[in-house]
Amino acid sequence: MRLPTIRGTIDRRILVNYRIAPEILSRVLPEPFRPMTVNGFGIAGICLIRLRQIRPRFLPKCVGLSSENAAHRIAVEWDQNGIRREGVYIPRRDTSLRLNALAGGRLFPGVHHMARFEVDERDDSYRIRIKSNDGMNNIAVEGKLATSLPDTSIFSSLEDVSDFFEAGSLGYSSAHRSGEFDGLELRTLNWKVAPLQLTHVRSSFFDNQDLFPAGSVELDCGLLMQRVEHEWHSRGTLRGSIRHRSPATTHQSNEINRRQFS
Repeated sequence: MRLPTIRGTIDRRILVNYRIAPEILSRVLPEPFRPMTVNGFGIAGICLIRLRQIRPRFLPKCVGLSSENAAHRIAVEWDQNGIRREGVYIPRRDTSLRLNALAGGRLFPGVHHMARFEVDERDDSYRIRIKSNDGMNNIAVEGKLATSLPDTSIFSSLEDVSDFFEAGSLGYSSAHRSGEFDGLELRTLNWKVAPLQLTHVRSSFFDNQDLFPAGSVELDCGLLMQRVEHEWHSRGTLRGSIRHRSPATTHQSNEINRRQFS
């Protein structure tokens, strides 16, 4: 699919980041993706984003739409035409906007699921709860603005983590067609992140010990972005036939996706 360039404002974006054993992440990744690592750990997490004035670039702001959205993300690399690529794999997207759910994966990239969002933001504190209409996804995140990253983070500085996530602008989401992934690139016009101290996080995906055994996943850090002008650019479809995976592993990955993200 090829949608026009979409422009808008990221009113608020929270990134909840986990460090995870890469061999565990490999089990939940479909081909052709493999985990990117930082200091020996894979990086995955949840993006909680409120979008404002979303519209085709050639239209005025007054016709733009707003929505709350959530996405599970895994930092990945893959080989394409003999070249190593980097980005994120997005196994699940949830949204408050019915248009996104109806058109996602058809008129624009990525299947979207309808969900209910409860958002409370005050005095630099944030509380967000999400429950999907299909009952498959539950998220709760609470945090407050901080001055630095946690001492336990695998990232050496705020600049280090900012550069890592800014480079991960290309995302591939599960499409309606099995074995295909819709590409979407985020281009920000004023990228800036701040540390967010996470005081409570619950995720039906990352808390699932059938997928992530005890001790294999730990919270690393939280980040906050506000009032960021941006554009979304379609990047076509990626097919899962670049890297060979054994039939047993492929079946396991498909079964995980069916159980967790139907």
